[in-house]
Amino acid sequence: MTDPTTDNAGQSGDPDTARASLEALRAEIAKAVVGQDPAVTGLVVALLCRGHVLLEGVPGVAKTLLVRALASALELDTKRVQFTPDLMPSDVTGSLVYDTRTAEFSFQPGPVFTNLLLADEINRTPPKTQSSLLEAMEERQVTVDGTPRPLPEPFLVAATQNPVEYEGTYPLPEAQLDRFLLKLTIPLPSRQDEIDVLTRHASGFDPRDLRAAGVRPVAGPADLEAARAAVAKTTVSPEITAYVVDICRATRESPSLTLGVSPRGATALLATSRAWAWLTGRDYVIPDDVKALALPTLRHRVQLRPEAEMEGVTADSVINAILAHVPVPR
Repeated sequence: MTDPTTDNAGQSGDPDTARASLEALRAEIAKAVVGQDPAVTGLVVALLCRGHVLLEGVPGVAKTLLVRALASALELDTKRVQFTPDLMPSDVTGSLVYDTRTAEFSFQPGPVFTNLLLADEINRTPPKTQSSLLEAMEERQVTVDGTPRPLPEPFLVAATQNPVEYEGTYPLPEAQLDRFLLKLTIPLPSRQDEIDVLTRHASGFDPRDLRAAGVRPVAGPADLEAARAAVAKTTVSPEITAYVVDICRATRESPSLTLGVSPRGATALLATSRAWAWLTGRDYVIPDDVKALALPTLRHRVQLRPEAEMEGVTADSVINAILAHVPVPR
């Protein structure tokens, strides 16, 4: 495993070394963020699947700090965009600027040209600006003035939103939500975790200075490429494929939902299950892998009926009920 005290992360490219390095992320990020292992795992799964993540949680639960710590531990370039009502698409993607010296237009890349883009409070910007990320998230390129410009590799969008404050927000449309591989909910910390957070701050912890907190790179692009190649070799039996399809088709037949999971969602669930299986040390997928990733992969791809929502039904409860009833392959 790469020594976290060095800045030479990600030089090996060996699958076993890559897995050990990615597992070391938890310990490294824990130096800055307390008690968010599921969210850390979700971000790593998204990187392995070349996907994007929507982080949802109330203010003050370290959503932004989590992404910054991940970028520091992965030795990736990262940029942050604070999404506001007056943000324009060109503020994200970049634009053509006239150069008076050459009398020509030159392209000035926007913050989307990075490895890890933190889209903070994405639902506070109008749909026009939200949609500027659609091509970047799906095609991994940005088209300006008819010219497609490829984005760096790896590329991940980690967007945050507040689930309780709706004034002045623009809910993400289904097409935008479907571009996110995972939707991770960031809960309030437990009592002990909150005590640990306050103890750190009392000892001088500064969340704005991750280097001082001891966060060091433990993995890099070469590790990610080796890990992705290993994930692609993870075996999926026909029974597991059918299990994924049955789960997704059951959402389309649920009386509590007006919108079920599309085939793209089924593909996403299969991909995240393979990544999770590889991270846990197996080269084949089992039903428990599918169950473990079903909620974060599917919860944002379904739409509740208004009457079900009024009765307190949630997307998570519907998916859990489906998981309990769909026959599990042996």
